[in-house]
Amino acid sequence: MEQSEVVSSLSSALDSQVYKDVDSFFLENLPYGLTYDDVSLATRYSDILPGDVRLDTSLSDRLHLSLPIISADMDTVTESQMAIAMALNGGLGLIHYNFSRREQVKEVARVKNHIHGLIQEPITVTPDLYVGDVLDMIAKRRFSFCTFPVVDDKGIFLGLLSSPVVRERYRSTEVRVAMTSRSEVFTIQEEELGDNPIGAADRFFTEHMGIHKLLVVDRDDRLRGLFTLSDIERINEEARATVRPARDVDFRLVCGAAVSATRTVSGDLDKENMIGHVAALVSERIDAVAVSTAHGYTLGVGQAVTMLRQEFPDLTIIAGNVTTAEGIEFLAAAGANAVKVGQGPGSICTTRIVAGVGIPQLTALYVASRAAAKRGVRIIADGGIAKSGDVVKALTLADAVICGGLLAGCRETPGNIIEIDGKLYNQYRGMGSLEAMRDGSAARYGHPSVSQEKGKFAAEGIEALKEVSGRVDNTLAQLVGGVQSGMGYLGAPTLPDLRRQARYIRITAAGQREALPHDVVEVKATQVSR
Repeated sequence: MEQSEVVSSLSSALDSQVYKDVDSFFLENLPYGLTYDDVSLATRYSDILPGDVRLDTSLSDRLHLSLPIISADMDTVTESQMAIAMALNGGLGLIHYNFSRREQVKEVARVKNHIHGLIQEPITVTPDLYVGDVLDMIAKRRFSFCTFPVVDDKGIFLGLLSSPVVRERYRSTEVRVAMTSRSEVFTIQEEELGDNPIGAADRFFTEHMGIHKLLVVDRDDRLRGLFTLSDIERINEEARATVRPARDVDFRLVCGAAVSATRTVSGDLDKENMIGHVAALVSERIDAVAVSTAHGYTLGVGQAVTMLRQEFPDLTIIAGNVTTAEGIEFLAAAGANAVKVGQGPGSICTTRIVAGVGIPQLTALYVASRAAAKRGVRIIADGGIAKSGDVVKALTLADAVICGGLLAGCRETPGNIIEIDGKLYNQYRGMGSLEAMRDGSAARYGHPSVSQEKGKFAAEGIEALKEVSGRVDNTLAQLVGGVQSGMGYLGAPTLPDLRRQARYIRITAAGQREALPHDVVEVKATQVSR
């Protein structure tokens, strides 16, 4: 053996003694439970660039994603707008269940019927308003646009109120007088969009230079939506990038929704209500239903999953949450395709403090991953993700991650926006917080439905604020860049490669501090006008 080969062999042996594979690492670190900041990954030889990394994953044999990130089923994180943004970026949104059944089904329908680039429910005005009323609405709701379709009470398209006349000097003018009449506005019939609505809109704007809005109407001239030139240009730019939307076999965006294992007044599983609810979701072509509770290793959750599997054999069912191998086995046997792992790691969750239960997230994922591999189910890391490096570590064990706090500052969230000292914040609350449980999520934590006025229960979450951080696209782009970088360091072009390549080392508090910027005064760059 040549000297170089001897040195290489010795180095490899030394590395394997210090940097452990998954089973060796977690078993040797017993009885301690470890989370993301307790661990770092060792690099490997790499012949790939971060841009070459693929992040494709599956939650079942039917549900495939090009981005292994799911937005949390929380009422301050995921409704239709967030779910649409997630799917357009290749991920999945789980619409929360603090809705009536009808409202949740409507949210799912909005996602499944979304046409990228087509604003399907544009803000409209009626002809009897005054321009001053429109100006007040723009100021109150902080719209960044000032062009509005004009419709009557039946939705018939009458004309377009354009930005040149939405000015203070026209405040006392009626909309019917200020608007551009129907005969002068370009429209396209809904059926003319065909199988490629973006292509149809792009051709229109190419052929009609200087036009920035294209209104879509049906055969009865009811307004069905509008395209803007800026959106079409942005979509064309995205098409040249690597983002691949997550779609079903009919080219619709994928969408998931959470349901609870509700019970009757006698304490039995409310089978009729659950089946009716999920049937309505399935009729809208839902891609995944999550039976979502804080403690998934329970009789009620098992019964609910079994019942849904029998009623909807082709439906992707997600269940959870658990932190043990027994929990994985239980839900897999009941019929779950994927299991959510995590009890207490979320930034607004207090389960470990209130109930004294829960396992540090990385150890929980290790235990779950071993049981899941035997049963052929997927696992989803739910909670505790604070930065892109956490996503990389989670994906060495899990098939996908759920993000709540990381997305809660995005403009697509349904939380209320408030202003404090000149800064904008989104409302963010745990589904175990008092207000969220009063709004409907009490069943998630094993409590009966309780009104605002009566009943007491232990909150397992808090209410908080997240500074508004921009759009989902930008947040996900930053996360994806970090994950691709991490996988590049490990020489892992795909997620299965990442799981095979991962080697771990435990770090100390000093090691954690060393990982952060230190011993410097950080300077944040600002735009300088010239």
